[in-house]
Amino acid sequence: MNGLLTDLYELIMAAGYFAADKQEEIGTFEFTIRRLPRNRDFVLMAGLERALDYLLNLSFQEDEIAYLRGLPQFKNAPAAFWDYLAAFRFSGDVFAVPEGSVIYDGQPVMNVRAPLIEGQIAETYLLSAITFETLIASKAARIVHAAAGRDVVEFGTRRAHTPEAGVQGARAAYIAGCAGTSNTLAGFHYGIPVFGTAAHSWILSFATESEAFDQLQKLLEDKTVQLLDTYNTLDAAKLVGQMGGPLWGVRLDSGNFLELSREVRRILPNAKIMASGDLDETKIAQLLEAGAPIDAFGVGTELAVSADAPSMGAVYKLVEIEHEGKIRYTAKRSPDKATLPGAKQLFRFPEYDLLALHDECAGGAKAMLEPWVLGGQLIRPLPSLEEIRKRAQCGLSQWPQGPRRTEHSLALKELNESLLRH
Repeated sequence: MNGLLTDLYELIMAAGYFAADKQEEIGTFEFTIRRLPRNRDFVLMAGLERALDYLLNLSFQEDEIAYLRGLPQFKNAPAAFWDYLAAFRFSGDVFAVPEGSVIYDGQPVMNVRAPLIEGQIAETYLLSAITFETLIASKAARIVHAAAGRDVVEFGTRRAHTPEAGVQGARAAYIAGCAGTSNTLAGFHYGIPVFGTAAHSWILSFATESEAFDQLQKLLEDKTVQLLDTYNTLDAAKLVGQMGGPLWGVRLDSGNFLELSREVRRILPNAKIMASGDLDETKIAQLLEAGAPIDAFGVGTELAVSADAPSMGAVYKLVEIEHEGKIRYTAKRSPDKATLPGAKQLFRFPEYDLLALHDECAGGAKAMLEPWVLGGQLIRPLPSLEEIRKRAQCGLSQWPQGPRRTEHSLALKELNESLLRH
């Protein structure tokens, strides 16, 4: 994994830590959801697999080190620092909330305990990877809930900010309950069911709509989904009815979905109807509440970029340092950005959550931050995508209603107050 895929100041601090002889200091960095995205009462954790892959494979190549040495910011870096980067490997510990877990405002999702330099360099990538997939999974959960048991297919790669984001977004959407994706690479890498038939360009490439429908049906047989709105939606539906099967159904991609779906259902009583085109959870809920006979939804733009909540206030902060057997607790005190000291554990009770110090116990609760990496080595197999998906389904089965209460343990309160006094 490319060591330069980070912000410059992470590497400047790394060089500075090295120059200050801090190589032996062990830092604990905490990744916390400081503020939920707008329009969200919870988020669905995703992106851990990619984050762990990054940490376990992070290194610096010779040409990357040469590039850094040529930057003016590193003119005073010790010569031995470049040897350090050449041999760099992550050697720390990672505790994290499993993917597919429901997380609320102000809760930690990952602790990284490692030599200070290692933990610092990882900040940028971890924030990006986990925040992005968590945003997409959270948006997908809302859309799937609105669909009320009808299939939702993720159609977003062409609207994603990069093609690579489309692949990771498809994975996150599947975790949250989408039936599949249009992204073929996501299907190949992750085993996600893939969906798709033909676009308007297919219809336009033939002299007649009838010929286009016929050729597609010969190719796909019972997997055929005929796209109806290239010319006249209802005329196209009648044409499909005249052709007969085999056929999965038809897709509406524009127009008044409520009226059109009713008319198409009357013309094609046995065909399934998929709707796509600028849909989100609000529009889907409104269509179903009005009785639209739609069997499945394809959702692209709104899902691929989490359009109504495209960012999240996640932070990665140093909460303690250990050196020569002594621990020094650290915390920010700046207004609106204060942090709590010490490595922590999040305990989930049926009615509330408890944020406590990492070595506390809480009988009858589930410890949410689980060990994944110790001493730079993965200590257990990563769960399959289907296992992660089942965890999400379980967590979302009772749709979260409003914010959840998070209390702080007495020991955490006392530690924080002791730092405030000093």
